[in-house]
Amino acid sequence: MLPTRAEAERLLTEAEQCNPGPWGNHSRVAAHCAERIAACCQGMDPDKAYILGLLHDIGRKFGVRHLGHVSDGYSYMLSLGYDEAAKVCLTHSFHRPCLDDYIGRFDTTAEELELIREQLAKTQLDDYDRLIQLCDALAGSEGVLDIEERMNDVKRRYGTYPQRKWDDNIRLKAYFEANAHRDIYAVVEKDTFSLE
Repeated sequence: MLPTRAEAERLLTEAEQCNPGPWGNHSRVAAHCAERIAACCQGMDPDKAYILGLLHDIGRKFGVRHLGHVSDGYSYMLSLGYDEAAKVCLTHSFHRPCLDDYIGRFDTTAEELELIREQLAKTQLDDYDRLIQLCDALAGSEGVLDIEERMNDVKRRYGTYPQRKWDDNIRLKAYFEANAHRDIYAVVEKDTFSLE
């Protein structure tokens, strides 16, 4: 189950008031990218993609956390009955169902870490999970970024970026370009899209 588009926008605005920061606009850019790509891919719902993009980082509502935002978002969306959004809160940071390639601090409690580990092991990734992973790698807080520039930015900030995750993002871009039959940067209006 998912919230409506209007409810998702309300949830994000409310969350930003609890923990202001560039993550809110990053989520809006990811939502824009997800909607545009889904509209070009047969069998995908652009509205659903937008909502999932908007809510993928909603766990940041609860403060500045690294891995903790994954469990916070997952638990928060489940508490509201939005299981599809909860799934994307969990999967957007993991191309594979394990913690090996996570970039950032493991700032969870033992219970939160076990929740993430257990749920990832049970989760089957679908094209919406893959789409939000891609859009997370395309979205800056001011607009759409070149995917390699975005990954290099993360590498500078965290000191590392696993090669396997880098390669997975490049594969995702190619996968959705094949589905959309268009260059992804053209689809998401990389050079012209602005939140203004």
